[in-house]
Amino acid sequence: MAQAAAARLITRIVDAQASRGSASVVLTGGRNGNGLLAALAAAPARDAIDWARLDLWWGDERFLPEGDPERNVTQAREALLDSVPLDPERVHAMPASDGPHGADVDTAAAAYAEELAAAADPSNHGPVPTFDVLMLGVGPDTHVASLFPELPAVRETERTVVGVHGAPKPPPTRVTLTLPAIRAAREVWLLAAGEDKAEAAEIALSGAGEIQAPAAGAHGRARTLWLLDAAAASRLPRSLYP
Repeated sequence: MAQAAAARLITRIVDAQASRGSASVVLTGGRNGNGLLAALAAAPARDAIDWARLDLWWGDERFLPEGDPERNVTQAREALLDSVPLDPERVHAMPASDGPHGADVDTAAAAYAEELAAAADPSNHGPVPTFDVLMLGVGPDTHVASLFPELPAVRETERTVVGVHGAPKPPPTRVTLTLPAIRAAREVWLLAAGEDKAEAAEIALSGAGEIQAPAAGAHGRARTLWLLDAAAASRLPRSLYP
């Protein structure tokens, strides 16, 4: 799944750069997100990307000190980012807990929202850029980014980035994009591999509400793409197959 998704992402980035001069991608962490980045690092076709004309954002982040091995950006750097010629000004990491906003996660989230708004232009019709691809890992409980079932962040309808307090998986304090920000993307890709993701995929693709199943509320303006391996797709009804 990671290799297939990486090949698809290369094509999408190259197409966006050919048509608009640059591309904008939102990365996800976790097992599936990091697996995709590692597959991208190993792909010979990665050199087709003009890395200097690529903007990278994150869907969520663990609110930990800069360089902490559990931070999504730290893992992304190890998997891919340190091995490609990115423009550092176009790598938009979410704030760390020892950054300029200190331990105030809500202020840190507001600062990231301001950074997104500054990168948007009138053609985006909103306070975030129109990302070419926004990737999300799907958790066994159907969470995406750090939007967990029933918690306040998944109910947010106005703000684009919020601080998360008391997340049900460690660490409890996080920064996350909200559903309004996610839905600004041209394409949203949901990644799930492994038998432990099968029930989540079944729930999210069977008409569940987004408050109870956040993955059900993640969709793109032009396209919503689920990328599953056979194990994660094992419980899907046959009616969903093309």
